[in-house]
Amino acid sequence: MNTQHSSESLTASIVKIAERAGVAIIRIQGGDLNIRHKEDASPLTLADEEADQIITDALRKLTASIPIVSEESEHPKEAIDAPEFWLVDPLDGTKEFVAGRKEFTVNIALIRNRVPVLGVVHAPALERTYYCDENTAYRSDSGGIKQIQVRSVSKSELVAVASRSHRDEETNQFLERHAVTETVAIGSSLKFCLVAEGDADIYPRFGPTMEWDTAAGDAVLRRAGGTMTTIDEKPFLYGKPDYRNPGFIVKGSIRN
Repeated sequence: MNTQHSSESLTASIVKIAERAGVAIIRIQGGDLNIRHKEDASPLTLADEEADQIITDALRKLTASIPIVSEESEHPKEAIDAPEFWLVDPLDGTKEFVAGRKEFTVNIALIRNRVPVLGVVHAPALERTYYCDENTAYRSDSGGIKQIQVRSVSKSELVAVASRSHRDEETNQFLERHAVTETVAIGSSLKFCLVAEGDADIYPRFGPTMEWDTAAGDAVLRRAGGTMTTIDEKPFLYGKPDYRNPGFIVKGSIRN
């Protein structure tokens, strides 16, 4: 790792940064959200901006040499060619947040050689954090910390997870083709985490996403034994020129 931190200590530091951002988000949720809309019509709130400031300032102090790509601030072009860069979504699931639901997260991931090697998904309203170092994935909540992994399941027993706000006809057709009868709808990057801890087995996504939407959850999923590929089952890589993702399939351990 091109930092002065071990994988474990760096992960612990990132968890604390995400939790600090989460405290600010929860505080703001109880007051004036100052809702505006970006060019793509997605909502932007004071919580997005304050969490972004907390995270980017802390990352610059912690790992000054590593570029930061955040949804709400800079998208430096040099990050694409850097051996490592951070991908940050300070408030993933803003629609859920604005609607008063609890399914929003703080996402921070470290990309190395186009692959996520460290990820933190913090759900402040649920008081739950999923995270991984380079070897293992964990869930932390009021009950303590436990290692998580995907479950082994046959194709006839699949539980799918799908977006609450972005469900489309392609997703419905995919689930029908794979004879999926049980689907859990949830917002934000928590979809990755449900597969990572064995509460679901497959998550198809055909609509548009950005790299900061998926990187942290993808890191946790990979360390929990899951896979994320493009729709045509090619490796899913980060550091694309516009940080825009193609469609993807997330899977646990599915037996024939």
